[in-house]
Amino acid sequence: QVQLVESGGGLVQAGGSLRLSCAASGSIFSINFMGWYRQAPGKQRELVAILGSSGSTKHADSVKGRFTISRDNAKNTVDLQMNSLKPEDTAVYYCYATVVFTTHSGEYQYWGQGTQVTVSS
Repeated sequence: QVQLVESGGGLVQAGGSLRLSCAASGSIFSINFMGWYRQAPGKQRELVAILGSSGSTKHADSVKGRFTISRDNAKNTVDLQMNSLKPEDTAVYYCYATVVFTTHSGEYQYWGQGTQVTVSS
């Protein structure tokens, strides 16, 4: 099985920066998409940014120009550099990956446990 382990969450003042990291472990052949979702209290989970293995990216409009996603395919890690943070960015951030195995056909979806990001005004 695959585990996604997140790190880097915490408390930061508005205008500050945080860097989230996620490492995938397990018998992984390849990771297709890898990225980040977030969920604020009372809100639905939403895509923040995601990066395909070929380099394609997609960001939420609310974070474009402030957040940058990057991957290290050799290490099966993904980072999210968050700059110019706003109180509205406060949420639990979840790592997400779609994984291909040598022993199973198809793609499988995995989620991290979530890490809290709190931005104070």
